[in-house]
Amino acid sequence: MNKKVVIIGAGGHGRVVADIANACGDTVVGFLDDSNNANNKVNIIGTSADAVKYCDGETELFIAIGNCKVRERIMNSLPDAKWYTAIHPSAVISPSAVIGEGTCIMPNAVVNNSAVIGKGVIINTCASVDHDDVIGDFVHIACGARLAGTVTVGNCTWIGIGSTISNNVSVCSNLMIGAGTVVVKDIKEEGTYVGVPARKVK
Repeated sequence: MNKKVVIIGAGGHGRVVADIANACGDTVVGFLDDSNNANNKVNIIGTSADAVKYCDGETELFIAIGNCKVRERIMNSLPDAKWYTAIHPSAVISPSAVIGEGTCIMPNAVVNNSAVIGKGVIINTCASVDHDDVIGDFVHIACGARLAGTVTVGNCTWIGIGSTISNNVSVCSNLMIGAGTVVVKDIKEEGTYVGVPARKVK
């Protein structure tokens, strides 16, 4: 079934989402973007304020913005929207996994058995989410990050490129986990964590 998609955010992330939509046989109607910088790579049809025009039950919206709080704010401001879920054909998704609306799963990512992915999540290129993981809303799992089995990630947490979370570990909401960080025990306090093993940056 061909879907009509309007993407909020005309940067690099938005263009990758457009590639995914095209690979899935869907049609990108255009982009909504608030930047004053002209972008001749995409068809900008308005600003984010125009998103309400596309809450028509036929068009699906996607928020292609890296900032998790902005994704949360926009999604919550449009209760009548139909949200596009972008899953690249090369991604490996278990039939038992649950994927929330407005989530993007990039090329060569893996989501394994009984994983639960929230809404507005980004699972970036070549990232892996293993069995029984629970990923909160508006999380960003960056390129090449690895989550072992039975991991829990709170809402609006950023897991940096190439980072690792060991099995049976829970991390809270509103975290920034730096590139290459290795998390081997639960994190219960908000903040930024880096290093091997992970430690909080003061």
